[in-house]
Amino acid sequence: MLGTVERKNGWQLAEWIGEATPDGVQHLLERAQWDPDAARDVLREYVVEQLGEREAVLIVDETGFLKKGEHSAGVQRQYSGTAGRIENSQIGVFLCYAGNGASAFIDRELYMPQSWIDDRPRCKVAGIPDAVGFATKPQLARQMLERALDAGVPCGWVTGDEVYGGDRPLRLWLESRAQPFVLAVKKNEPLWWQGPTTMRADKIAHALPPQAWRRLSAGIGAKGARLYDWALTPLWRLQLSAEERRFGHYLLVRRSLDENREHAYFVVYAPRSKVTRRTLVNVAGRRWEIEIGFEATKGECGLDQYEVRRWQGWYRHVTLALLAHAVLAGLRAQAKKNS
Repeated sequence: MLGTVERKNGWQLAEWIGEATPDGVQHLLERAQWDPDAARDVLREYVVEQLGEREAVLIVDETGFLKKGEHSAGVQRQYSGTAGRIENSQIGVFLCYAGNGASAFIDRELYMPQSWIDDRPRCKVAGIPDAVGFATKPQLARQMLERALDAGVPCGWVTGDEVYGGDRPLRLWLESRAQPFVLAVKKNEPLWWQGPTTMRADKIAHALPPQAWRRLSAGIGAKGARLYDWALTPLWRLQLSAEERRFGHYLLVRRSLDENREHAYFVVYAPRSKVTRRTLVNVAGRRWEIEIGFEATKGECGLDQYEVRRWQGWYRHVTLALLAHAVLAGLRAQAKKNS
């Protein structure tokens, strides 16, 4: 997957390794005896070994894989963020580890639409196991987060966009694990602010006084520091025990500096002792690292260049691409340390 070929498909990879046909590459992805989930666990261990730190950020997000035809596992006309519109595509949900000076992926799941799960003969043709049922994207994210946390992956925070932040069961599950998070929500997310009466996130933001805002950088982008105005306000919760009161709930609001004054909203759950505006802004800003990771893994490691249709082939190709990207991330992190 790190070969110097334009596309990481069967024919070009076979030619690069000196084989006359793509049969060997196709055998590796479709029929050879190896477990992509065991390889995923090796991937996770390698990334933690290279990038692990106590305050690392776990990032959840999805990406689309544009496809022709209707036979690839999970393919249908659905919204793809990659294309920015509804397209015939597969959707993968990914977990990224943003750690010591770099980030890399540690898990992946293929989203299976309900229409596929309801058509078991179609699933059988695509090699989808009978045990696979319907799961929403936030539910797939929870599966991956649970694997990471159960494996003892060191992390201080979880972050993700509105797809995941807007899923209340996911937020409550993270709270049950005492796992701090900074998750984006939509402007109409109902929240308890000054008491047990719901108020929209945007209405809370508009009620904040001018002195509530501070200008901070959310990280360095292609054009320099990504500066925004930020406000932080506590949210109300009924907390009866001392352990419950150790954690706080907050609304973090980002406001752009241009004339549009666009707002973004984040719900926060964290120990009160570690909550500062600067810390939360840093966590929210690291969410962009998964977007950079998707771009790099597709551009450098052929994440989206597979020619397999079946369930197992998708997991095998994607896992190998993530392993290749992790090696590059580890090398870059080491080079940064040594520079």
